Amino acid sequence: MSNQVIKVSKDTLNKMKQTYQRNLLNKTVPYTEFAAKVGAVTITAYTSGKVMFQGNGAETEAAKWGAVSTAPSGKSSGKASGKSSGSIPAGFAQRSAIGSDEVGNGSYFGPVTVCAAYVEKEMIPKLQALGVRDSKELTDTQIVKLSKVIKELIPYRLLIMEPKKYNEIQPKYNAVHMKVALHNQAIYLLLRDLAPIKPEGILIDQFTPEGNYRKYVRDEKNQVTEKLYFITKGEQYHIAVAAASIICRAAFLEELDKESKELGYTVPSGAGAKSDQVAARILDQGGMELLANYAKLHFANTGKAQKISGKSL
Repeated sequence: MSNQVIKVSKDTLNKMKQTYQRNLLNKTVPYTEFAAKVGAVTITAYTSGKVMFQGNGAETEAAKWGAVSTAPSGKSSGKASGKSSGSIPAGFAQRSAIGSDEVGNGSYFGPVTVCAAYVEKEMIPKLQALGVRDSKELTDTQIVKLSKVIKELIPYRLLIMEPKKYNEIQPKYNAVHMKVALHNQAIYLLLRDLAPIKPEGILIDQFTPEGNYRKYVRDEKNQVTEKLYFITKGEQYHIAVAAASIICRAAFLEELDKESKELGYTVPSGAGAKSDQVAARILDQGGMELLANYAKLHFANTGKAQKISGKSL
């Protein structure tokens, strides 16, 4: 079945709804403006401005409104700019694939969470209909709720590196090396779960050049090196990355909430001044030993918190 996605402006979205007024479907789908059917083509318009055309004649219908792309974002599926180092095969967005993403690496408090998720091509329209997309476009409440639904629908592997373990490993593994190890392990475990099913590709939301990733992965016991693709904003190129992003973001938020309940006050995400203040409070409460259970100690926030609390190593 042909499947095309374009990105349109709000004005164009309104014009499309007027044009398809007689073809609107009587169904409510989360995060959509409307759904319609013209002949064999089903049209689903999302609040983000993305419009999906499915069925025979999808490309022709989509071309009436803008450039057609096989990538979910409406972007080319070739090489990306910036630090992306690989190319995505044509039509990759509609293949059965594993997507891998991580959350928490830039936050002083909380864990680093990594998720690898497998989405069969037949499942892609259902996830799109549920509103699975870039987690940055969703509220924290939506992410937590959507994560629960996604985990019931697709195979995934979620790894959570708690701050205490992170601090034990960090002197040996720098932040990039640690993420490589976590991504590799999550993908390896998921591939093992899926066997004998083999995905058509594995897309990693790129955080380091491909050569650097492959250099670090050589240190790992269970190396996954085949069918790997790397690109920034990977959730725009395959919904499996978006699903993985939502799952690991929800896990990160849940861990932060757990930390807050344990301490009796809110633990923030990020690495701003608020984090310095909370870290100083933890230092006053239980010293560096307690802080090591909740924060990534090599961040500059630790030194700032020590100055605020008056404590030192």
